[in-house]
Amino acid sequence: MPEADRVLVEDRDHVRVVTFNRPEVRNAFDVAMYRALADTMRSAREDESVRAVVLTGAGSAFSAGQDLNEMRAFASGTAETDGAAGFPVLLDIVQSFPKPLLAAVNGVAVGLGFTVLAHCDLVVVADEARFKLPFTELGVPAEAGSSYLFPMRMGWQRAARTLFTSAWLTAEEVVHAGIALERVPGSKVLGRTLELADHIAALSPDSVQAIKRLMVEAQLSHVAAARRREEAAFAELLPRLAGEAG
Repeated sequence: MPEADRVLVEDRDHVRVVTFNRPEVRNAFDVAMYRALADTMRSAREDESVRAVVLTGAGSAFSAGQDLNEMRAFASGTAETDGAAGFPVLLDIVQSFPKPLLAAVNGVAVGLGFTVLAHCDLVVVADEARFKLPFTELGVPAEAGSSYLFPMRMGWQRAARTLFTSAWLTAEEVVHAGIALERVPGSKVLGRTLELADHIAALSPDSVQAIKRLMVEAQLSHVAAARRREEAAFAELLPRLAGEAG
């Protein structure tokens, strides 16, 4: 699949809908998809006609997170692409995105498909959606600033259970934990999210973006520091993953 086709873009008035488009692998992220989404987010950031962005997934999944085949290749040193050109570049853009960022979670959300929700301003999830952070199963540390954002959003106990156990969470649990705003039937998840986005987009963009900037700046240094710690922990664990892969 060409890199650009990994992400679909549709403008609905002042709302840009961005769809993860690798349904054959439950919208798992490889480096090409990270790059495609980063380019899409940059374009939305610079386009004054775009006042809000909605993320969703093609098919039955929101995103299964990192492409594990590619991650194993990175661990063993056999990857044909540069991982530094993917995940960290996208996260730099997402964590400081200046416009309202919403997510319509239409199905399973695993790994980055889950952690990215803590960077979204409003999240609507399908009743049947399920959520998981499989880090301890995979032998890797937390990612995407989740070691800071999840305790802050969920509280320490819920975050510890989610991060330590690799357990599945239901849509109801994710709403109760404060990661999502509400849950609705799957057939209505995108429509409900667009209702929220349209309402925001109809208001003063200068005011909305000023408020978003103030909210983001209050936590930006903490998120950046958490990411640096997570990246250092990953570098420490990577040789062990390579040994297991061999």
